[in-house]
Amino acid sequence: MRIVLMLFVIVITSTVNSFSQDTSLLKMLDDSIRETPSASYVKGTFNGTTILNLQSIEQPAKNVLEFIIMHRFGRVNDGAYNFFGLDNATLRLGLNYGITSRLTIGVGRSSLDKAFDGSVKYKLLRQREKTTPISLGLFASIVYPTLKYTDKPYLKSHHRKIYTTQLIMAKKFNKSLSLEITPTWMHFNLVPKAIDKNDVMAVGMGGRMKLTKRMSINAEYDYVPSGQLKSTTIYNSFSTGIELETGGHVFQLIFTNSEGMVEPYYLAKTSGSWGKGDIYFGFNISRVFNLKK
Repeated sequence: MRIVLMLFVIVITSTVNSFSQDTSLLKMLDDSIRETPSASYVKGTFNGTTILNLQSIEQPAKNVLEFIIMHRFGRVNDGAYNFFGLDNATLRLGLNYGITSRLTIGVGRSSLDKAFDGSVKYKLLRQREKTTPISLGLFASIVYPTLKYTDKPYLKSHHRKIYTTQLIMAKKFNKSLSLEITPTWMHFNLVPKAIDKNDVMAVGMGGRMKLTKRMSINAEYDYVPSGQLKSTTIYNSFSTGIELETGGHVFQLIFTNSEGMVEPYYLAKTSGSWGKGDIYFGFNISRVFNLKK
């Protein structure tokens, strides 16, 4: 695994060839900075603000509001009685707003554990042709589950909070291929057992391969080194799917072993295994609104 990570870092930080971009929705999702020929910024590394579950380097432009619906049905191996998972569902609704061309704030609410989340994303560096080989961003969030636990009356407000910080490193190699790596730190104020660590490290890797002008295959893999959460059995999250960009929407059809759709859940609480058929089918839909002319 270390060799894979080293190769990924070497590839993503190598020099980039020049290429052209063709965007519609991305004109709103990408920075609204008026570019000059000397800037030569690379645009459209990804279509949406998420690759599938994983945060992408993209964010709404200044004064642009993104509304995102994330939906996961039940496990496919639940069988025909539960219509192969389609009888059950987990939902997250989210809003992301571009305060500036580089700064975004977001809020969301998931049906899983009735969790609320708030986030901030900031773009540190933008990829440029010939001079700047990668884009860099910072993402930070807080998740607050509000589910009532009758068997845990001792739970207080501060016990429930989970913090996440990510460094997003992304590179667009050409008009078809984009890759990203995301080192992640999470802090759980309360863990199941004393043998579990409150601070958990992980690394996410994702990419996009465009098939046509508006369709691509997306995939991501999230690796959590063993020995951090010893009292529970968790699996590394793997997701893949088809992404369609329709001019005003980004629509993603997804297969994943993660039920949760916010960072601590798909990174550190994935209980499903692809090998056992614990696969969730779902989709993401995002729509952007320009709130200022």
